[in-house]
Amino acid sequence: MFDLPESVVIEDEFLRDGLQNEARLFSVEEKLGFVRALEAAGCKRIQVGSFVHPKWVPAMANTDELCAHLPKTEGVTYTALILNGAGLERARAVGLRHLSMSVSASETHSMKNLNRTVDEARAKMMPLIESALGEGIAVRAGIQSALGCGFEGRIDPARVIEIARGYSDLGVQEINLADTAGLANPKQVFELSRAVRDAIRPEVALSLHLHDTRGLGLANMLAGLQAGVRIFDAALGGLGGCPFVPKATGNIATEDAAFALSEMGVETGIDWRALRPAIAEAEVLLGRRLPGRMGHIRQPGEHETTDQEACA
Repeated sequence: MFDLPESVVIEDEFLRDGLQNEARLFSVEEKLGFVRALEAAGCKRIQVGSFVHPKWVPAMANTDELCAHLPKTEGVTYTALILNGAGLERARAVGLRHLSMSVSASETHSMKNLNRTVDEARAKMMPLIESALGEGIAVRAGIQSALGCGFEGRIDPARVIEIARGYSDLGVQEINLADTAGLANPKQVFELSRAVRDAIRPEVALSLHLHDTRGLGLANMLAGLQAGVRIFDAALGGLGGCPFVPKATGNIATEDAAFALSEMGVETGIDWRALRPAIAEAEVLLGRRLPGRMGHIRQPGEHETTDQEACA
């Protein structure tokens, strides 16, 4: 128990998973402000958006323009989500060199998300992954609803392992298991992570995308750590949710994950305190309090930050 690594990577997904379900649309300049804030706090991997049709996800309509204005900070990886060939072409056009390309393990979720069965989605996605890899683009191949489906419930681990093994055989650099509906528990996360780890090539990294729908997000992160996972998705303020999964609430909060890991002696490179102004700004823009905890909690010895300071 608690055989922990020295360091892990946190990929912040506020700009994609966080904003994709919001009615309030953020401008390119507003999004760039959050990119700068995340970088200043030490975040080294940022998912800046998704290349999907704006009719279905209007919040992502300006992803191309955003990518054209990214600061290109040394040591920071900018990535985006790709679901089809048109998305890959758009990502190529803006020069992104790291992409998340995923399919669902759930038939119902796949049909609602892509209007394709799982096998149809895989048949479309695998050649796209091969094409991206052939161009030297780093690919994180994802499995949505890997830990449960908001429509179907339990997903057969054998289906997840089969998809993961196919990704591994293609030569992807990373495989991501997503708890899209936030149904997972720590035992399940540990067992599936171990099973997938055993089924894929040892050089392929394994990552987890965890939602906190039932309050188990950080517990599931710890279970993933114990299973050998070293890359975790999170979102500033705990914002997030899938437009095609009812009641799939936010991600684990970047500040909460960074705090918890720091308390356990695991380095993330992220100063969670430095994220507070950005969290306060997001709450102003969205008009509500976000679910993340450490943006609102003061540690012993810390002074209370005024609203004016928080939004500066």
